[in-house]
Amino acid sequence: MGDGADEIFKEFREHSVSEFFKKNRQMLGYSSRVRALTTIVHEYVSNSLDALEEASILPAILVRLDRIDETRYKVRVADNGPGIPKAFIGKALATVLAGTKFHRNMQQRGQQGIGAAGCTLFAQATTGKPVHVISSTGSKAYECDVAIDTLHNKPVISNAADLDPKAAQRGLSIDGEFSSVKYDNSDHSVHEYLKRTALANPHVEITLIDPEGKEQTFVRSVETMPERPKVAKLHPLGLSVSDLFEMAHASQNNKVTSFFVETFARFSQERANELKAQLAEIDFSKSPKELTWDESEKLIAAFKAMKWIAPDASNIIPIGEERITAALQSILAPDSLHVIERKPKVFSGGFPFIVEAAIAYGGNSGKKVDGGRTGVIMRFANRVPLLFDSGSCAVTEAAKSIDWKRYGVDIESQPVSIFVNVSSVYVPYSGVGKESIAQEEEIIDEIKLALMDAARGVQRFIGNRERARESEGKYKTIARYTGQLSKDLASITGKDTDEIEGRLEKLVAKHYNKEEEKAGKA
Repeated sequence: MGDGADEIFKEFREHSVSEFFKKNRQMLGYSSRVRALTTIVHEYVSNSLDALEEASILPAILVRLDRIDETRYKVRVADNGPGIPKAFIGKALATVLAGTKFHRNMQQRGQQGIGAAGCTLFAQATTGKPVHVISSTGSKAYECDVAIDTLHNKPVISNAADLDPKAAQRGLSIDGEFSSVKYDNSDHSVHEYLKRTALANPHVEITLIDPEGKEQTFVRSVETMPERPKVAKLHPLGLSVSDLFEMAHASQNNKVTSFFVETFARFSQERANELKAQLAEIDFSKSPKELTWDESEKLIAAFKAMKWIAPDASNIIPIGEERITAALQSILAPDSLHVIERKPKVFSGGFPFIVEAAIAYGGNSGKKVDGGRTGVIMRFANRVPLLFDSGSCAVTEAAKSIDWKRYGVDIESQPVSIFVNVSSVYVPYSGVGKESIAQEEEIIDEIKLALMDAARGVQRFIGNRERARESEGKYKTIARYTGQLSKDLASITGKDTDEIEGRLEKLVAKHYNKEEEKAGKA
């Protein structure tokens, strides 16, 4: 009988990250059929929006879905963006954990570099087919098929051909065939995702051609690009020991002191001197590369004991009250709309965030149900709609903790849309799929305060409307008796009936503020 350890380790293998996600695709959002199709569209649309905004181009995006059979669809997503240079097409669309975002500490939609490559992986896993790409950068254009070598997490490019850039529309077009997917009209559908994307991104125009051939365009409601976020410095209170240790060893600074001052937010020379006084055993004049793990632990502990100015939130770009108002009015046409933007706050000690909330009441707000409309909670993170995993989300938790009836709002039976967007350089998602925001206490509290502020506006609207209805009812009741009263008074006084009736009508109208209404209609 051989050595037990040798026998066990005969099966030892090294696997690539592509293989891992191929076997665990549910972690990327490819679980149910409806969710899988929405995830595909979400990944491609998010990538297009990031590229278009970085290139300062007003986005126009086409999404086309063609049904092959019950669970098999062709998906096309095309944009008018800068395209992808030929040298980067494989890494951008067929290399998991490769991209332009993860290493930059800035507010953006995606970060991990999984999204588009995950779509390529899903197409391969369910149909055995690559995705087809047409890219035009303006001066050059080409097409190719893209697949992934999952054993080595490397792109496989085939059928590549140069195109006439004058004949090719500038931008990126991706065509993929996917199985184990399904299109429907639920709250988790592609249509709902694109509608909400338009609500949170009013500068975008999105056209959807659904499997039945029906075309719908969500027209942009503003003609200006949002401000671009800037790369942010990490705040000392947001650092872990491993963060500090790894950043120090990658630093090009000559001294620990200059490394701190130049790398981290709110870190002045005075702060460095304060640390030197506390940690005399650490040589702050040595190279950061010489910083030990034990020294990093002591520094992090010292950071937490110090008082710091809150992180700079100028790197966070919220949607903005005017833009939210324009989008919600354009798409929902509510009777009443109240938008609130809270001031920047911090969670986990070192991560700034901004909460925006809106409540739209009436019109096309809420969602259609048998017999009318009911309320809906719309969740967003950095302008990206979150359609799934609502139960574990900080937005849901905050919304459900509010006594809505106190404000005259009944989410179960009234046409109301609750809109919440959380903007941050680092959004604390509760899972790899990035569909829910972790229930950080500071974030929940801010969402509650924003929603209660907006709810007070709805409460005033509902109260004013009810008082107006009550006043109108009283006016109509009294007005019905002016004719008979005029005749009675005329018989008593001997004056003209019409004259008395006219004076009574003016008196009643004045009491119920109807004279101005009549003048306006005239």
